[in-house]
Formats: sequence, C-alpha cells, structure tokens
Amino acid sequence: MARASRNRASNLTRRRAVRDPKRRFLVVCEGKNAEPLYFKALQRISNTIIDIIPGAGTPDAIAKTSIAEATARGVIGRGRRKLAWYERTDEVWAVFDRDEHHHYDDAIRLCEENQIFVGRSNPCFEIWLILHFEDFQKPDGREAALAYLCSVCPEYKLGKGREVDFNQIIEKLEIAEQRAEQQLTKRQDEGNEFGPPATTVLKITRSVWKKRN
Repeated sequence: MARASRNRASNLTRRRAVRDPKRRFLVVCEGKNAEPLYFKALQRISNTIIDIIPGAGTPDAIAKTSIAEATARGVIGRGRRKLAWYERTDEVWAVFDRDEHHHYDDAIRLCEENQIFVGRSNPCFEIWLILHFEDFQKPDGREAALAYLCSVCPEYKLGKGREVDFNQIIEKLEIAEQRAEQQLTKRQDEGNEFGPPATTVLKITRSVWKKRN
C-alpha cells in the first residue's frame, strides 16, 4: 500500500511539472541586431520563452505583423481555445522607435485597439540601453543618442549591437528600469509625455519578470 501511495505521489508530481509551462512572449521589433540580442539575453535570465520577429519594418508594418501573429497564436480572437497550453503565447509586444517615422501614432493606436502591448522609445531603442549605464536626459535625435551609447559602451559601434555582450548589460536591468521610470516622470512633468528622451521598454521587462519565481 505504501509503495502504491508513493507511485501515485510520483505520478502527480510529474503531471504538475508537465502542466506548468513557461510564460511565452512574442516581441516584434524594427531592429535586426540590438533588440533581438537584448531580448534573447532577457530570456536567459528569466523563466520565460521569448520569440522574436526582428526587422519587421516601419511602425505600421510592425503593428500589422503583431496583430496577425497575435491572432494566429490565439492571443486575440477565438483561436486560443483551439490551442494546447504548450502552444499558447501569453503576450505580444510591438517595439517602436519614434525617429521620424510617419504613421507612428496611428500604429500605436492600432496596437492598443487590438490588445497588443507597446514598448516605445523616443527617439530610438538605444535610449533604453543607455539607461543600463547611466541616467540620460538629453533631448537629442537618433544619431546623437547612438553616439552617446557608443561613448558608454564602445563595443556597440562595431556592428550596431552585434559585438556587444548583452548578458553583461542585462545584469543592470533593475537600475535601468528605475532610470526609465524617472525619465518618464520628468517628461510628464514637462508636459511632453513620451517626448525625447523616453522609453517604455521597462514595461516589457517588468512583465517578463513579474512571475519569474
């Protein structure tokens, strides 16, 4: 009888493990190098799966790709009911650079109307990377932001992110989140919400981390 009880307990343990999948995210981004490498590093330190679609193009293309993928993965619409638990994606994120893109605001609005989460950076994703090294409050354009990142992370200039050890950068994640939050507060106080420099990528990282244990 004791042996049978142990076997039942063992079977229950195995079944619980099988039915405790990692949370799964999809990140659709404009960049082909820095963003994918950063989010892969984030996956390595979190109990999640992060799928990435790099080089998705302009903001409107990013929005359309995100919506199509969210529908296919059952994140929005009725498709989720048809998927097995191990096939499901929990959240889809569209990552935007402000730059000088046309239709930027329309793309963000389209995502929000379709339950796609948005991580926006003004002027560019590199603002988020700078915050891993130090506070940054200069309202510069993209080229100036890139130059500043290269000054604090010289490896970045070798290939727009391809030569950077993002595993080391990600170790400074929590301080980067705090700096980004302070940055956003300053923009709001100035009456220019999401004006440069600003980034909401911390929303992605905090969502990934919120159930990490």
